[in-house]
Amino acid sequence: MKLASALSERANLQRRIAALGERLNNNAKTQEGEPPAEDPALLLQELDQNMVRLEELIRRINLTNSQTVSEGETLTALLARRDAMEKRLSILRSFLTEASSKIDRYSRTEIKIVSTVDVAALQKDVDLQSKQLRELDERIQALNWTTELL
Repeated sequence: MKLASALSERANLQRRIAALGERLNNNAKTQEGEPPAEDPALLLQELDQNMVRLEELIRRINLTNSQTVSEGETLTALLARRDAMEKRLSILRSFLTEASSKIDRYSRTEIKIVSTVDVAALQKDVDLQSKQLRELDERIQALNWTTELL
């Protein structure tokens, strides 16, 4: 099984487990004398089976990520860098939105609001970092599709 397939299965399991949690909550109580819409015992059994498979997949994915090396770096390190880059870019984009928004003045007596940074220069930097993030993500995706799950 390729790593990408395991990642896809993990995502599906996580969605299924979340849905099972909702279904369990919906069937936690019922009116006296009325049966629940679904048998909680069966739902709990299905939840346990899914959790066992999820744990196995997570263990194998983490093992594979820590032992897969590309250009001297583990896949785990590449994933950490990607996560940090995504977070930084998200913050910078939000900051740029605020810094570049126009504040209308209705008269010359109102206080003029100006940006605290060079928006154009920062936008250029964000564009460069976005390109680097895309390239890193492509590298990670290529590894996911070519690496066998351990």
